[in-house]
Amino acid sequence: MAEECVVPRPRGRVPTACAVVLSSLALVAVWLLDSRLMRETSGIVIFALSLGAILHSFCLLTEEWLFHSQQRYSGSIQQMLWACFSSATLVGVCVVIWMLLVESFQWTHEKCVLCVLTSAFFLLLKTLGVLGPAPVEISEVCESRKLNVAHGLAWSFYIGYLKLVIPALEEQVRKHYNQTGENLHSSRLHILLPLSAVAPAKMEEEDHNVRFHQNLPEMQLDRAGVRGRVYKHSIYKITDHKQEPYYCVVEYATPLLTLYQMSQDRTAGFSKQDRRQQVLLFYRTLSHILECSLECRNRYRLILLDDQRADGDPHYLSTEIIKQLQQQEHEIPMDLPEELPQPVREEGVTTAPLLLHQQEEPLSSLPSLMISGPHSLRSEPVENTDYTQNHYHHNIHR
Repeated sequence: MAEECVVPRPRGRVPTACAVVLSSLALVAVWLLDSRLMRETSGIVIFALSLGAILHSFCLLTEEWLFHSQQRYSGSIQQMLWACFSSATLVGVCVVIWMLLVESFQWTHEKCVLCVLTSAFFLLLKTLGVLGPAPVEISEVCESRKLNVAHGLAWSFYIGYLKLVIPALEEQVRKHYNQTGENLHSSRLHILLPLSAVAPAKMEEEDHNVRFHQNLPEMQLDRAGVRGRVYKHSIYKITDHKQEPYYCVVEYATPLLTLYQMSQDRTAGFSKQDRRQQVLLFYRTLSHILECSLECRNRYRLILLDDQRADGDPHYLSTEIIKQLQQQEHEIPMDLPEELPQPVREEGVTTAPLLLHQQEEPLSSLPSLMISGPHSLRSEPVENTDYTQNHYHHNIHR
């Protein structure tokens, strides 16, 4: 699908593999050129780099100890140590202590100078940012530890809204049908996610083929101290180039308005490129959350819109929505209708009952599978108990 080419995948371990390969090649080359020199200098280089990392952690600890011990750590020394010394730094401490205690390691004047210079230059380059993390590394850390703005917005959108309204949407559609007799092309909630994060208040402003039809019956919930908070959805009439109408529930993802307004405010420090990346991460995170939710699975559609490329097409929005609706028409859910033919019983074979759901019952919260078509189910032949007992008594009498 198109979104597979747009949505970024989680970053892998290619940089780690490349670093291991290049380091191994360099070490092998030095070993082949002068193995004695490598044995003499490898230990001191590891010692100096580990010492530089330890000194940098102590510099961080000084800042935290003097100015942030109470506000950030409540005076806990243990928390400050864990914040300033990573696991790799602790390994470096062990290396330094071990090399200082080993008696066979001979400290010469040249080795001491090399150790001091390497540690000092490491500390200086680390402080100046030369050895600091690249923007790609910062982005990878934020994504892996769920520190992006998009992660928080996606979880807030799910817990505060989608988890409440999607399971009850089918009942709202049924109430609408009982009141008006009007049937929708899909009972799912279609959520639009434009990459530009522009979500107009009226969809007619974006595409004249998308017209507001009417609202579904309201749903009221007591939420966060508000009695009878109202939740409602809008039905839109979408027409194609043949003027054939389609009716479905459509809305924009409201958290995208936050991303857009952040990019318009200078104090947020949020560029257009950052906004696009956050929209893609929002889509990826929300897709994962909803797929793992038994209450919402198969009851929604996320429609990712590359609206920046569709500036010349005034009907790109209706085209994308109709494409999604037509795709859903070809899906056959696992909940089979009553009109399916029953399996034919054969003599001597017991058929398993086929459990069919009534049409007026709500959809199950369990995930429904998409299959190519219904098939008759036939159970395995069962053991003839009467024959077995008669045969057993006959043998006893004999």
